[in-house]
Amino acid sequence: MTLVKGFGYLLQGARLLSHPGLRLFVLLPLLVNIIMFGVGLLVLISFVGGWMGEIVAWLPEWMGGITSFLWFLLVILFGMAVFFSFNLLANFIAAPLNGLLAEKVQLHLTGKELGVTNLGSILASIPRSIGREISKLTYYLPRILILLILTLIPGINVITPWLWVLLTAWMMVIQYVDYPMDNNGISFRKMKRSLSQQRLLHLGFGGGVSLLLMVPVVNFFAMPIAVAGATALYVNEHEPLNIVD
Repeated sequence: MTLVKGFGYLLQGARLLSHPGLRLFVLLPLLVNIIMFGVGLLVLISFVGGWMGEIVAWLPEWMGGITSFLWFLLVILFGMAVFFSFNLLANFIAAPLNGLLAEKVQLHLTGKELGVTNLGSILASIPRSIGREISKLTYYLPRILILLILTLIPGINVITPWLWVLLTAWMMVIQYVDYPMDNNGISFRKMKRSLSQQRLLHLGFGGGVSLLLMVPVVNFFAMPIAVAGATALYVNEHEPLNIVD
């Protein structure tokens, strides 16, 4: 039931996006997400064909029969790399906008004004937002590297697909719950400690975000839905705890 409760916050986030007072703040990160996804798709289409032609040209004749398999493998691997890279870049670019959306969702849910919102405050938040994104990146990369190594080890690699699922879900939690946490002055270290106290709840939310990202067209809306849902999760599960060092 805890997993289901976590997933429920994602559904709440989707409902929150329809509120008239939040639509403008939803539109901005949504546009960033659509643009970055479009650029990533163009890169995938433009480069895979050319690279595949060069690879096939290098193959000896007796290996010509595996061309279809190589196409499939290259598209999958390159697609994953493009998706991860452009999703990461989109989060970097949209971080101040996501923080602003989280702030407005929290105001809608609690009536708590976190500060004056204007162009100056948004610009001033950019260095801090980028710093938090770098903290996330340094948290993600070692774990991704370890899983990549495990994937290459016979026997152990049987369980690595499930470990990837868990890691991806956990990364989505870190990515999106960080926005309301950061808005409320909670450090990255304290955030991780707080999240670890209710792992199943947060994995339910993160797993839902991961599924949302896999659905064509719907994945355009994944970023604002996840930000709104993560803010609702923070307000109900973390804010009452008065997190301290």
